Amino acid sequence: MAWNLLFTSDIGLLSLFTILFMLVMLAYIARYVSQHIKAETQKQKVAGDQSLVH
Repeated sequence: MAWNLLFTSDIGLLSLFTILFMLVMLAYIARYVSQHIKAETQKQKVAGDQSLVH
């Protein structure tokens, strides 16, 4: 009965959309943070290598 209510009622569809939206947002934020961590790590590595050269 719960699955039927989820897929057929207005409130159920809105709830399903909200859950899916939150999952997509979670994936986007995780990817965004991961990319910025990698970029910052590369900056630190390059800065550290340059300080050893001088």
